[in-house]
Amino acid sequence: MAHPRLCVTVAARTMADLRARRDALPGADLVELRLDTVDRPDVDGALAGRRSPVMVTCRPTWEGGFFQGPEDERLAILERALESGAEFVDVEWKALTPAFAGGAGRERLVVSMHDFDGVPADLQSRVQEMGATGAGTVKVAVMAHRLSDCLPLLGMAKRRGAPTSVLAMGESGVATRVLAARFGSCWTYAAEDAAVAPGQLTARRMEHEFGFSRVGAETAFYGVLGKPVSHSVSPAMHNAAFRALDLDAVYLPLAAESYEDFLGFAEAMGLKGASVTAPFKVDAFNHARTIDSESRRTEAINTLRRCDGQWEGINTDLAGFMAPLERHGGVAGARVSVVGAGGAARAVAVALGAAGATVTLCARRADRAEAVARLAGARVAPWPPAPGSWDILVNATPVGTYPHVDQSPLPASSLDGGLVYDLVYNPPRTRLLADAAAHGCRTIGGLDMLVAQAQAQCAWWTGVRPPDRTMRDAAVARLHEINSV
Repeated sequence: MAHPRLCVTVAARTMADLRARRDALPGADLVELRLDTVDRPDVDGALAGRRSPVMVTCRPTWEGGFFQGPEDERLAILERALESGAEFVDVEWKALTPAFAGGAGRERLVVSMHDFDGVPADLQSRVQEMGATGAGTVKVAVMAHRLSDCLPLLGMAKRRGAPTSVLAMGESGVATRVLAARFGSCWTYAAEDAAVAPGQLTARRMEHEFGFSRVGAETAFYGVLGKPVSHSVSPAMHNAAFRALDLDAVYLPLAAESYEDFLGFAEAMGLKGASVTAPFKVDAFNHARTIDSESRRTEAINTLRRCDGQWEGINTDLAGFMAPLERHGGVAGARVSVVGAGGAARAVAVALGAAGATVTLCARRADRAEAVARLAGARVAPWPPAPGSWDILVNATPVGTYPHVDQSPLPASSLDGGLVYDLVYNPPRTRLLADAAAHGCRTIGGLDMLVAQAQAQCAWWTGVRPPDRTMRDAAVARLHEINSV
């Protein structure tokens, strides 16, 4: 089977802009021209001088598009596109007339169905009916509210035995887009820049971050489990590492409704391994067959791999957190104040205590701080940390995370210790770190921990540690993209 094509969707308000955008995509396998977004659609103008194969679409509002004119006018646009030789013309299943489907050029027709509410129970029978229209290609797009909503699409194209494009919209449906070869799609869709469908990725991310053109039906599959996960830079880091190691593997965001949702999806898809983030680290701990000593101490897992049909788990957060501190001379005998009392604070406190530090937890919620302190063998002090009470301060709260870059968990006047470590990694240099440096403190950013724990994950999965700069450079580039939007 040929590798699925990447169809890049182009939308614009004017025909001149649409043509300009169309011609600025020389690497696209197929360009979808969304004439429903244009003020005055002109089929001949849309097709003239094209450099790549195109699909003409004029989606009505009742199928998630923007065309609000009369239905006969819209169908005339699509008929004209077919007559004028467009490589493909997308017509909604609800609007496809027998005359349209049975006319000349029907092999170039794409009959499409979009369900923005979920996955219809009779999806398979709908696909069969769509295929019976005589259109050359069937396109099905459903809304994924959970990972398992992707599974009805598996094998659908193979069962049909004719060109089929299947995808699940939304954050939980990303796998159907990137793993188009595994789902048997003849093509998948990407955005030129701004998405025109929920969960749509840009063409640049599809290729440069996920390596779409290299992802085949047998490509090893990893991901980051959480919800939400669209903000995660882990896919950028791990995919860069896989490329550097010349591995046939891909790493995707996996937005699960529940841990059980993840397990069912992972089983059906043959997932090899996963990073685990909020809110599933404790669930992973409770379900893993084997776990390492760090996971037992923190009662949380951040990394899974499949072995003999069972899940093994480890926690690389502790080693990842300690790695930059060790480069600064370690923590043995140091007084360390940890700000926060969530899952991150728990891992940090355990790691610091094991390394010989005297750990104090400071949080606005004293009861939560007490619970973490009991687990980690630390003590609790009033909020905020008292002046002169710490040698190292660790921020284990999300305060200061993009877009709230002007916020800091502590006033600058209280930063009188030796070293400040902020686990926030976006932005790489937070307000807290800037204030600490201005007061003469040494600083460590959260990106150092993020990269170190990810390197350990990759090495555990593959047996090879990626080059030191590979993951960091990928993370920095992805953060720049996120913050530039």
